Amino acid sequence: MVPHRTRLASLAGLTLVAGLVAAAPASADDASELAPLHPAPSAENGELTHQADGLWFIELESPPTTAGTSSAQVENEHEAFRAEAEESGLEYTERHSFGDLWNGFSVEMDDAQVGTAREIPGVSAIYPVVTYEVPEGDTSVPDLDTALPMTGSDIAQNELGLTGEGLRVAVMDTGVDYTHPDLGGGGFPNDRVVTGYDFVGDDFNAGDPTTVPAPDDDPQDCHGHGTHVAGIVGARGEVTGVAPGVDFGAYKVFGCEGSTTSDIMIAAMERALADDMDVLNMSIGSAHSWPQYPTAVASDNLVDEGMVVVASIGNEGDTGLYSAGAPGLGEDVIGVASYDNTHIRSASATANPSGETLAYMEMGEASPPPASGETDELVHVGRGCPSLGDELEADPEGRTALMVRGACTFAEKYDAAVAAGATGVVMYNNVPGMFAGGGIVDQGAFSIGISDTSGAHLLELLEGDEPVTLSWTGESTTIPNPTGGLISSFSSFGLSPDLALKPDIGAPGGLINSTYPMAKGGYATISGTSMSSPHVAGGVALLLEARPDLGAHEVRDVLQNSADPKAWWGDPDAGYTDNVHRQGAGMMDVPGAVLATTAVTPGKLSLGATEGEVTETITIANDGDEEATYTLDHESALGTHGNTFTPGYNDASAEVAFDRDEVTVAPGGTAEVQVTFTPPAQDFQQMIYGGYVSVAETGGETYRVPYAAYNGDYQQIEAMTPITDGSGNVLELPWLTRITECGAFSGLECVGEGGGTFENQPEGAAYTLEWVDGLPDVPYVIAHFDHHVTLLEMTVVDERTGRPVHPDRNVGVSVDHVNRSATGTSFFSYAWDGTVLDRHDRITPVRDGQYRLEARALKALGDPDNPDHWETWTSPVITIDRG
Repeated sequence: MVPHRTRLASLAGLTLVAGLVAAAPASADDASELAPLHPAPSAENGELTHQADGLWFIELESPPTTAGTSSAQVENEHEAFRAEAEESGLEYTERHSFGDLWNGFSVEMDDAQVGTAREIPGVSAIYPVVTYEVPEGDTSVPDLDTALPMTGSDIAQNELGLTGEGLRVAVMDTGVDYTHPDLGGGGFPNDRVVTGYDFVGDDFNAGDPTTVPAPDDDPQDCHGHGTHVAGIVGARGEVTGVAPGVDFGAYKVFGCEGSTTSDIMIAAMERALADDMDVLNMSIGSAHSWPQYPTAVASDNLVDEGMVVVASIGNEGDTGLYSAGAPGLGEDVIGVASYDNTHIRSASATANPSGETLAYMEMGEASPPPASGETDELVHVGRGCPSLGDELEADPEGRTALMVRGACTFAEKYDAAVAAGATGVVMYNNVPGMFAGGGIVDQGAFSIGISDTSGAHLLELLEGDEPVTLSWTGESTTIPNPTGGLISSFSSFGLSPDLALKPDIGAPGGLINSTYPMAKGGYATISGTSMSSPHVAGGVALLLEARPDLGAHEVRDVLQNSADPKAWWGDPDAGYTDNVHRQGAGMMDVPGAVLATTAVTPGKLSLGATEGEVTETITIANDGDEEATYTLDHESALGTHGNTFTPGYNDASAEVAFDRDEVTVAPGGTAEVQVTFTPPAQDFQQMIYGGYVSVAETGGETYRVPYAAYNGDYQQIEAMTPITDGSGNVLELPWLTRITECGAFSGLECVGEGGGTFENQPEGAAYTLEWVDGLPDVPYVIAHFDHHVTLLEMTVVDERTGRPVHPDRNVGVSVDHVNRSATGTSFFSYAWDGTVLDRHDRITPVRDGQYRLEARALKALGDPDNPDHWETWTSPVITIDRG
């Protein structure tokens, strides 16, 4: 059995909005629900989405060599698995074997054998090998100069004289254009890009089964993302990065387009370890993940080996809580959130007849606007989402379509307008600020994105009697960003499903301009936690240059102590601090970390699920030359509650007490302080709360320790739940189904466009286990997970006896650490091919007859010995009739 993640169907949209506006922070006794001034972006549109996995990680029992296991032991376990798999009849193709940072394999095997593989002796867990897409960029001009002051990196460079010289930073991405003059110029290697490797080749795309990796020694970037990331870390030239003195290692894991896989990432991590890198940046990750996922575990082991690992926390903020991704979820990884840049430098046009200058950004791969001239007359056509029944509000034929962002993809809007005859498309934001959208494929018309205020101005002009057009100036403009310094709308939420506090820290990542391949213009603007992560990686290099005594495990604590929490994005002037589980410790402050004379450990507190008082100990170390006195205090932050996918906001906060409110510490000394947290009243369902313990030095700096917790019984969150489609129909998943349409298969996995169609079989069904008219006639179970699941098992029960088909070996599926569904209407599917393991650990088919599948899902952090922590479901009768 195997879960799947591809698109199924499109239904009418559904939007839910709730909340009351409160004027000021409230105590725990009079907590209020809050509503943002502008609605948060949401991925919820009622569209049913089929989530699919393909390749698999098989984890073996012993830790890897970096955690103390001998190479001989690891190799023995590998050989033992291969022998056991052959004896059992498991058919698979080995892709990679790992032993240094993670112990196990990545394999390709028939979908239905995943449960069987889990039962082979020596196997401890099985995870899907996930794919990673790279965001697109938009051509522009250099503009990192406004991002550096947000973290004090300009001060670190200009006043403290730091450049990161002597540090080696690994960039795992699409490669690096080493010919770019800001990144060394010339061939490879050069004096900046000193080492690297291409793990995949230019033509590889994990989403295209016809392509395979073709590794070589040249990590040249033919996409652009990696060059942009490297420029933020340490460009030196027309653009100045955060640490312009570092050397780079370029580890190319993407081809020129498309996606890569997580097993290739682990291979690149092992190469970076062998190349003796000091810092690794990974601006990639898998959303809604677990810290136990192999890329996160491998990253933790890199930190144990002395390498600081920095990773983006993810761009899935529109999918709600617990959306952070691996490897950023790793226990020892610095998971980075994104803040919007304070200024935007982009191309400009003039609005006619007002003459007002409007900044814009090019959208995806649409035709670029001309350098001069004038557009056709503008006409407002609304949202333009035909898949949601949202047709164009006006006829754009021969004119330029003005559209509002939201509800469907940029590509769908663009395609709808161009198909109706639009000669160009202008999209304005539905939340404050500019945006740089991607995913558009050129249809012969330009497309640009503008801010909400520019959109409002054009709408006002359209109410007049004169035609409205845009004149192209061929010039750029720098404008203040109204959301500058606030958390980016796309930045993913924590917590981790094991309730660890994530993200850890934040940096500018929204609308950042940096280097781009010379063949694509040399510079570009891209948004994403992809861009905040290299900012922190560069900051780490500056910190290690200034304080080489710091160990890899200490760096994050130091950065978190000196970070600056920011105001709530939803109403910045209301006096609220944004969610700790959205921004972590806050905006990175490089000079603050470099010059810190105090360290407070641990750097963050993950309180878990609280139903009463929790007491933690913090240690204050005075690294200065004089005695220091510190005052302890508490700073509250907003909480979230309610639906995972579209959470609400509230100002309920914990009460925090200290065993002493003031402490004096001798130079070189330490002091411990007991901190007791009393959670807020449980007025809100599924609430996550948090704040900051502040340690203020008299006459000096204030240091902070972020904390976060789940309020109440975490096991009350339901995991396997029904879904409601865009028409309001409640679908009581899980379902027993059969697949009735699919364009292409890989084994039993539907890989065709659209993801296939699954038909509910509520009264049970008969299956031949054969291919009939190009479709597999096997039972599929589809399930939606509102929350993460520690372990999912499906056992096969004989309907005649009411007992398992075998007392020990009856597992049809067993998958560890299952991610929650990406949206409220997405689901996984699991196919059963009618086999189980017999008493000799051999794959054997069941006899013709009647059976049921019994599904058991152990909730996140659930106790496997507690029946209340499991959710169960039993299928209708499955009749196996091979004929």
